[in-house]
Amino acid sequence: MSLKRKAAEAATTAKKAKPNSSITSFFGAPQPKPEAAFDKEAWVAKLTAEQKELLKLEIDTLHDSWLPHLKDILVSPQFLELKRFLKKELAGSQPIYPPMKDVYSWSRHTPLNTVKAVVTGQDPYHGPNQAHGLCFSVQAPTPAPPSLKNIYLALKKDYPDFKAPPKKGGLLTPWAERGVLLINTCLTVRRGAANSHSGKGWEVLMQKVIDTVAKVRPGVVFLAWGSPAASRVKDINNEKHLILKSVHPSPLSASRGWFDCHHFKLTNDWLVKKYGKGSEIDWNLDVDPDDSLFDGIE
Repeated sequence: MSLKRKAAEAATTAKKAKPNSSITSFFGAPQPKPEAAFDKEAWVAKLTAEQKELLKLEIDTLHDSWLPHLKDILVSPQFLELKRFLKKELAGSQPIYPPMKDVYSWSRHTPLNTVKAVVTGQDPYHGPNQAHGLCFSVQAPTPAPPSLKNIYLALKKDYPDFKAPPKKGGLLTPWAERGVLLINTCLTVRRGAANSHSGKGWEVLMQKVIDTVAKVRPGVVFLAWGSPAASRVKDINNEKHLILKSVHPSPLSASRGWFDCHHFKLTNDWLVKKYGKGSEIDWNLDVDPDDSLFDGIE
């Protein structure tokens, strides 16, 4: 059964379920009134001409479920300075990754009301035909990078029948479509220059994304792989949410406990216990990129 169908069926029985204790409340829309009352057109109309120009990408491609919670960060002096910096970078000689249309693809693949788990990466891949807005994920036909291969190995330990993407691929879009929010701490990078856009303002925005999930969603799983990711979730209420920490799956650190972290089974066990059968995540990735699952997303 698709996630959309589950959400539709859950909505018909919402009045019968107790808040925060059923699959209905889990898949329901975020509750705070500001999102429901948010008038995007009115917000855009109040922006200055420069703000409209600098924030065109956010206005056009950031999913509407996220915008009400992030709008104040977007007009902050630091973020606008980031966008000025990015404008100069885009005018330079080196390509910027991911393609601009994909910078906020995480928000469209995983609207706020569908988030079940959060994985936080660091910097986008800085080679061609790799980054597309989802952490750890690479576009076909690029093969899975080393860290992602190690993720597959850990998954195999939890679920021996786990199926990786076709042709040794690394496309994680199916996870995003099933409620796994795959975000990087920094959303852009210059070709061949890791961390070239870090410390410019992306981090503030993405911390707000994490904090928004922690505040709005009734209870999700935060998977923190490596020290930087752990620092991002240190203030999250661990009575409301499940926080799973491990070393990073990179070959540089994976041997120090990654392969036996069992995060994927622990995630599903917790979701089922909290929301009931049917709330678990299907971790299989044997989905053809041309499948209708992706129609209209990118």
